[in-house]
Amino acid sequence: MIRYIFRRLLQAVPTFFGITVLSYILMSASGNPVQVLGFRPDSGREEQERLAKVLGVNDPWPIQYLRWLLGDDWMRWDSDGDGVADRSFILPLDADGDGENEPPGKRLGAVRGDFGNSFVKKRPVLELIFERLPSTLELSISSLVVGASLGLLIGILAAVNKGKRFDNASRVLAVVFDSIPAFWLALMLLLFFGSNLKILPIGDRCKLTLDDSCPPIYERLEYMVLPVFVFSTGLISGYSRIMRASMLDVLGQDYIRTAQSKGLNRRMILYRHAARNALIPIATFLGPAITGLLAGAVVIETIFNYPGVGKTLFEAATSRDYPVVMASVIYGAVATILGYLLSDIMYAWIDPRIRFT
Repeated sequence: MIRYIFRRLLQAVPTFFGITVLSYILMSASGNPVQVLGFRPDSGREEQERLAKVLGVNDPWPIQYLRWLLGDDWMRWDSDGDGVADRSFILPLDADGDGENEPPGKRLGAVRGDFGNSFVKKRPVLELIFERLPSTLELSISSLVVGASLGLLIGILAAVNKGKRFDNASRVLAVVFDSIPAFWLALMLLLFFGSNLKILPIGDRCKLTLDDSCPPIYERLEYMVLPVFVFSTGLISGYSRIMRASMLDVLGQDYIRTAQSKGLNRRMILYRHAARNALIPIATFLGPAITGLLAGAVVIETIFNYPGVGKTLFEAATSRDYPVVMASVIYGAVATILGYLLSDIMYAWIDPRIRFT
């Protein structure tokens, strides 16, 4: 198992860098951030060029990508021995447009943990991401636990009561909630429970305070009811349908009929023998579920004004804040790769017959 995990992690390296290259190309094709950040009716061409130099977006995208990935200190050298980098392979030395050469080592690059500063907020990107990561993890993990628990339970009960009212109702509701767009459901719930009934907050993570801090999660559960519900509906629908189909297949196996003929307790047959084997296909759904939670966080966090990574990514994309967008892409890529790896590990944990070589 350890060798398999190590090999999968090595195979994920080219995939990871491929994601960063493709994301940088798409981001560069979206337009120059100077047009958004430095737009003023009286701004001239020289001022826009100076701002482009300050942001480092005046070069072709391959050079920008290398500078973002590897930094710029390795691209410069001191040719006359005066301690100042006065030569560069490909980068302009006047990075801030003041007419003077810059010292080496301004950027270390993403591979060394330096994602630069946000164009808009003027703060280190990693500081922004880690500041908002707890909110996203709080929302995503809560939704995954609620969605998986209820989905598996509903799927088992629907299979056991095949053809009865509960089974029919659960299948209809699964299709309905799986078909409703998350943003529309979120807006309708905000309108009904927040604006009309006024029994739940219409947004935010907690009650706003001067020190911008939130109490523990158990003291602000009312703020999580609507976003967690919207988040988990898709998971409940998916898990319940997959679990029902898998459970029905397992209940028709010979060993289940043998256990029933021997007079074993029905609850033991259902939950110890049948349910565990029916969980094997569920492991396949775990990887995409984690990815979906991260992708859905952009929509849900924006609608509910939840201060997480998803809302930060949306704001960065609309303002063309390249460093924040790329850091968020890496965050999502790593979570996706680890999610699919976790799915494979769960295969072996659920079914001891599976061996990885």
